[in-house]
Amino acid sequence: MHHVSRTDQIRIFLLLRLQHWLPAPSVPAGRQALVLGVISAAVGLSCTEWVSRHWLGASSPWFMPPMGASAVLLFMLPVSPMAQPWAVIGGNVLSALIGVFIHQYFGDVGWCAALAAAMAITAMCALRCLHPPGGAFALMAAQGGGAAHEMGYEFALTQVGLNSMVLVLMALLLNNLAGRRYPHRPSPSPTSPHHTSDPLPSQRVGVQAQDLDAALASFGELLDIERDDLEDIVSRANLQAQRRQWATVRCDDIMSRDVVTVSATCSVEEVWIRLSRHKVKALPVVNEFQQLVGIVSLHDFFLSPTDRALRKIVPGRLVSEIMTTSVVAVFPDQPIADLVSAFSDGGLHHMPVVDAERKVVGMVTQSDLVAALFHLPAVATS
Repeated sequence: MHHVSRTDQIRIFLLLRLQHWLPAPSVPAGRQALVLGVISAAVGLSCTEWVSRHWLGASSPWFMPPMGASAVLLFMLPVSPMAQPWAVIGGNVLSALIGVFIHQYFGDVGWCAALAAAMAITAMCALRCLHPPGGAFALMAAQGGGAAHEMGYEFALTQVGLNSMVLVLMALLLNNLAGRRYPHRPSPSPTSPHHTSDPLPSQRVGVQAQDLDAALASFGELLDIERDDLEDIVSRANLQAQRRQWATVRCDDIMSRDVVTVSATCSVEEVWIRLSRHKVKALPVVNEFQQLVGIVSLHDFFLSPTDRALRKIVPGRLVSEIMTTSVVAVFPDQPIADLVSAFSDGGLHHMPVVDAERKVVGMVTQSDLVAALFHLPAVATS
C-alpha cells in the first residue's frame, strides 16, 4: 500500500479546500457576444458621461463610478434580472436616497455606511429592484462626503438618476442593435396548434412546472436568473439529451420509401381517389422533376377556401388550388429526435423526406416515429 506523506496530505487538503476559490468554469458564450458586450459597454459609458456632463455641468459630480459596475450587468449580462431597467434605475436611485437619509439622520458615524448598505439591500429586495451597484451608491451617499452631502436628495434624483437612465437607454439601443433582446423577456410559451388550453404533449411528461418550483424552493438560495428562463433551459437540456440518445437512428431508417405522390396538375377528384385507395391522410405534391412543391391532406379538402366541403369537389379542379405550399420536410440523415417536437407540439402528422435537390425520397409519419421509439430501449440494451 502506497504511503502518503504528511506534506502530500496537507497539499491535498488545501487543494480540496481552496478549489472553489479558483476561477469557476466558464459558461459557453460566443466570442462575438463577448466582443459586442465589451464594445457596447465602452460606447454606452462614453455616451452616458457626455450626456451627463453637458446636462449637469462639469462643476458637479456628473459621472458616478458605480456606473461602471452597472455597465457590466447591462452589456455583459443583459438577461440577468439585476440588469433590467427597473432594477438599474430603481436600485441605484433608491439606494442613494437611503444613503442620503442615513447621513442626514445619523451624521458622519462610522457604522452608518454599513447601515445604509443593509437598508438599501432590504429595500431593493422588497421592491424587486436588486442591483449590486446600488450598494455602492448607498455607501457614496452615506459617507462619500463632498457633493453627495451638499446636494442631499438632489444628488440621488439628478446625478444618480440621470446617469442610470441614460445608461439604460444606451443599453436598450445597443443591445437590440446587437441582436440581443432588451429589456429581456422570457421566450413566449408555445401554444397548442389545436387552440385548446391543454399543455403541449412535450410538457405533460418529464420535468413539470411544479417540479421546478419545488426544486427552487428546496435550493434555498437567490438565483440570478428568471424562473421562466430556467424552465426554458431545462427544456432545451432535455431535448439535447434526447438528441444524444437517439442520434444513431435517422429518418431514412424509419421512413416509407414507396411513396405515393401526385403532380400539381392532378385533379382534386383523382387525389381524393388516391387518398382513399392507399388509406393515407396526405400525399406529397411534386413537379416534373419529382421535386417537392407542396402537400395535400384531408385537412385541405375540408378547409379549403374554395372547397368548403367534399360535396363541392368539382371535376377538373386542380390540386394546386387547395394544396399547402409551405411544407415542413426533413432530410434522410436527420436524427429522429428532430421529428419529436414537430409531431408532438407542432401538430404535424406526416413529413416528406427529401434529398439535397428537394426530390421526395420517403415519407415519415407519427406511427413510424412511435414504432421506432417503442423499439429504441430494446436496441439500446442489446
